[in-house]
Amino acid sequence: MSAPRPPGAADAPRTPDPVDAPRIPGNDYGVLRPADPGAWEPRLPVSVVIPARGRQDRLDLTLAALAAQTYPSHLLEVIVVDDGSTPRLRLPEIAPERTRIVGTAPGRRGIAWAMETGTAVADGEVIHRMDADIVAYREHVETHLRWHHLTDYLVVTGTLRFTAMDGTPPTPAEVRAAVAGDRAGTLFQEDPDHGHDWIGELVEAHRGFRDAPGALLHRVHVGATVSLPAALLREVGGLDTSLVLGEDTELGYRLTQAGAVFVPEERALSWHLGTTTAMRRPAEVRRHNEPFIADRIPYRRTLRTDSGRQWLVPYVDVVVNAEGGARFEDVRASVDGTLASTLPDVRVTVTGPWESLEGERPAPLDDPLLDLRLLHGQYAHDGRVRFLGRVPATSAPAPFRFVCPAGWVPGAESLDMLIERAEKGGEGLLLVALDEDETGVLAARLERTAAVSRALRVAREDEPIDDVIAELYGVTWLDAESWRLLPAARAYPSWTTNRNREAARWRATAETRAREAERARRQAAALKAEVKRLRADAAKGRRDADRWKEKAEQRRLEAVALHRARQRSLLRRAARRLRGLAGGSR
Repeated sequence: MSAPRPPGAADAPRTPDPVDAPRIPGNDYGVLRPADPGAWEPRLPVSVVIPARGRQDRLDLTLAALAAQTYPSHLLEVIVVDDGSTPRLRLPEIAPERTRIVGTAPGRRGIAWAMETGTAVADGEVIHRMDADIVAYREHVETHLRWHHLTDYLVVTGTLRFTAMDGTPPTPAEVRAAVAGDRAGTLFQEDPDHGHDWIGELVEAHRGFRDAPGALLHRVHVGATVSLPAALLREVGGLDTSLVLGEDTELGYRLTQAGAVFVPEERALSWHLGTTTAMRRPAEVRRHNEPFIADRIPYRRTLRTDSGRQWLVPYVDVVVNAEGGARFEDVRASVDGTLASTLPDVRVTVTGPWESLEGERPAPLDDPLLDLRLLHGQYAHDGRVRFLGRVPATSAPAPFRFVCPAGWVPGAESLDMLIERAEKGGEGLLLVALDEDETGVLAARLERTAAVSRALRVAREDEPIDDVIAELYGVTWLDAESWRLLPAARAYPSWTTNRNREAARWRATAETRAREAERARRQAAALKAEVKRLRADAAKGRRDADRWKEKAEQRRLEAVALHRARQRSLLRRAARRLRGLAGGSR
């Protein structure tokens, strides 16, 4: 991929014969039933592409393991791309039969360029990217390829075990023998301090990644060992050669927008010899990658917090059609309402016969194309607005497209609310009913790019795309009022003099809410202090009550004792009196 790839430059999804194409809902690859290794007949040629720079010793072990794979050797080729090694890499004695080394062109360094170089000369229908410090288990390649025989839009990732390479490493001959004997697990000791545990946690948390939301899919695409159809890789434009780090994650994102399904294959085991740069210097890698990832992956919302910014890839592409005699004022109302959105990363695409504006211009006020000409003049120099002759098949690489009929105005929060709704429910299409007449229902559309791409891949001839989206992702109807879409007559021109007034109004509202929240926090703090005081008073009351209760009990006991002493005194007096009477009678 030439650097950088412009937004929307991806080709329309290549549609194979859809009659028997499996329909995978979301990322639920569980509808597929791959054969067990050794119990099927492979037919697809695969090209294992290995970017490498130096470390001939580790490359030798990688190739030795590939020489013992169960996948048929006549269907397996290995292309090692020497990314400027000094001395240059050599082909070792132990390697797959069809292995070759190619070099990158001068000035084209890095993994992305190496992959671009390798895939350009690859013959396989499947590209299996593998790092030059990987020792694959015996069935590794076969386990990947059994999935690709089922359909042509899968991205399969392997499972890595990390080893610190302590002690003397095995020789290439020992590696080949161990892998061939299905004893690859005994070659190294697993590193207890390093690994891709976070990937395992993601996969486990989402039922093997089968119910993972679209915004998460690209995160497991971390290179090292991943395979995908060569046609799919070409379709999305290959790797972004302007990136020197994070190129695998960015490619994974574009693959999601092409409708790819991600399969984390636990049985595709391999050893990773040593640790990765991201493990050794994580803070530095994050600091380096964040600006480039933020520009290219809209799903990373926490990286797009700067106000007023424009980004290479928008979060949502809003399409307004200026054809069919649409009035300048109506289209402008829709465009201006969109540009005032609380979402900062919005792009507007205005479609129409813009080529017709070329050539000799008639009298300005009698121009039959006056509305088109006014629209072009209005937004020609606004970087957020582009003019296209037709709506592309998808809005890739933008993850969402909102089709807004001219004359209808989204509120400042409409797009944000609709996307949040789509992400929460995972729908592929939200339809907002705007109006209805004898011709039918007029609706705005929020389309999930991945869902549209998937539907285009598997739809049968003359099958409505919306029906396929409904089957695979779900479609939901909404009402205009709840989602704050208004006709231009009600929403416009109340802020014609300042296109940003609506956003300013919402900002002022937010500031008011913030002040109210601060007052509420102060009141809550005061109430908390009052409750604390009352609790203290109550505690003191309980202590006083306990003290008086104790005193009352003491008084009761004293009274009982006095009463008993009085009774004894009376008895003694009575006894004396009786004794006196008895003495007198004698």
